[in-house]
Amino acid sequence: MAITTGDSLPDANLIRLGESGPEAVAMSDIAAGKTIAVFAVPGAFTPTCSMAHVPSFIRTKDDFAAKGVDTIVCVSVNDPFVMKAWGEATGATTAGLHMLADADGSFTKAIGMDFDAPPAGLIGRSKRYAMLVKDGKVSALHVEESPGVCETSAGESLLTEL
Repeated sequence: MAITTGDSLPDANLIRLGESGPEAVAMSDIAAGKTIAVFAVPGAFTPTCSMAHVPSFIRTKDDFAAKGVDTIVCVSVNDPFVMKAWGEATGATTAGLHMLADADGSFTKAIGMDFDAPPAGLIGRSKRYAMLVKDGKVSALHVEESPGVCETSAGESLLTEL
């Protein structure tokens, strides 16, 4: 069953590439006592994700901060090496977005946002969504019907919830 407004995020670990290599990041630590924006993409370096979704959160980062959002997190079912390279390539890292890998898809599956698209080579990937989370609870959730579209899950759309 998919996560919905009012639900708590599961206590899951994501991975980032730190100075000493891959390191676990507990979603509960990121969300505890904070307001965060979390958006997920079907795959790093894919067209819509790179040209629309990530740029929408880079453009709106300051607006989110002005409305009390402490952190913006991008999640993808990829490895942390890919997420680091993608964050650098898109400017997301420089902008201060947290590019986190859900390497085994466990977070994505736990919130019911996994999907397969074999013709595109996407297996066990995340649906495209964006959510606001306040102290670990989902306060707004925008899920795209098609993985190739970035409208309701764009930064500008999620910003209207604040």
